[in-house]
Amino acid sequence: MSPSNSKPAANNLDAFFMPFTANRQFKKNPRLLAKAKGVHYWTPEGRKVIDGTAGLWCVNAGHGREEIKAAIVKQLEEMDYAPSFQMGHPKSFELAARHAAMLPGDLNHAFYCNSGSEAVDSALKIALAYQRARGQGTRTRLIGRERGYHGVGFGGISVGGMVNNRKWFGSLLPGVDHLPHTHDLKRNAFSRGEPEHGVELADELERIVGLHDASNIAAVIVEPCAGSTGFLPPPKGYLKRLREICDKHGILLIFDEVITGFGRLGASFAAEKFGVVPDLMTVAKGISNATVPMGGVFVRKHIYEGLMNGPDSAIDLFHGYTYSAHPLACAAASAVLDIYRDEGLFQRAAELSAYWEDGVHSLKGTGGITDIRNLGMAAGIDFESRKDAPGARGYDTFVKAFELGLMVRQAGDCIAMSPPLIIEKNQIDEIIDITGKAIKATA
Repeated sequence: MSPSNSKPAANNLDAFFMPFTANRQFKKNPRLLAKAKGVHYWTPEGRKVIDGTAGLWCVNAGHGREEIKAAIVKQLEEMDYAPSFQMGHPKSFELAARHAAMLPGDLNHAFYCNSGSEAVDSALKIALAYQRARGQGTRTRLIGRERGYHGVGFGGISVGGMVNNRKWFGSLLPGVDHLPHTHDLKRNAFSRGEPEHGVELADELERIVGLHDASNIAAVIVEPCAGSTGFLPPPKGYLKRLREICDKHGILLIFDEVITGFGRLGASFAAEKFGVVPDLMTVAKGISNATVPMGGVFVRKHIYEGLMNGPDSAIDLFHGYTYSAHPLACAAASAVLDIYRDEGLFQRAAELSAYWEDGVHSLKGTGGITDIRNLGMAAGIDFESRKDAPGARGYDTFVKAFELGLMVRQAGDCIAMSPPLIIEKNQIDEIIDITGKAIKATA
């Protein structure tokens, strides 16, 4: 059947099956965004909404950047698409070299894809392929962490640890185990920055090794700061301990930096912030400022070289995507790097983080808040749950904030905030003020 030429009614919301959304609830009272610039959205009615979440943790350089637009348009005029299978185009190699130059340690190769979900599944496959290539083919087990979010591919939800993302989809990948999460409310409530307690939770990896034997474990994947579960910074020393245990047992360590990458913590990547170099790093979101979908896996030298062990004419990794290193995405990502560099946005985030921290912690004592935690330019706030209605308080707070002119993220009875890195102090004040009002209104 040919597509219809008739235009649907402007208020027809039926056809779009929305992701991660209560569709029926939303369509009864939709929250629509029609325009964006700087740190603000506007609704179709013209109401201004401050973006407290950088879109979806991704618009780090702010909305409507003319430099990115110009780069995309220029690339589109030159060439709209080129395949990356047995072919290439200059911007993919230029971008990979720029990324390699800013990465810590010997993370110096980039494999590009289209999203964080694809980046995670790609990283897991690279880890498995590398273990096999080095003669460790029994290493097939993958270790994730409770409350972790690693996208929505079958690999990502298998190593992820958020129950609603897992329970609907059967047995998932076999041979997966999970570390415990690091959220310790009794010892670490209202932590400023890295929590003091919980480094010993990394030692659970030793227990898992004892259960399965290191010879069967390929990789461990963690978010340096768990994001989608309400933003959980790691305890002091936790990531270094994981690195030590992985090194001891020949296990690869994967950092999922889809959220923490590109300045969110006041450094280029969490790996730099915490002084821990993973074997593989997944990225997306801030890589292109969300203008063109893009993701990637950054790979250490020995892993890349370990996969270059066959005949020169042989394909090294039987994996990839039609849109890997899409020319428009590469052009956008390169323009974003220029903005990050020229405006010093990573350093700016580091300098603003103390002001942000003081602001979010000023809400302590407001309307049943049970925890506030922060690191860099991100924060999570937990509330007391209503009796027999888990998540209702968080949802109502999210909706009320939007009505008052602020967009936040909800995760159960928690809201998370992560504003664009171009945010000004007076705009941080506005975010904190509206957040407080929304929390009080829904207590």
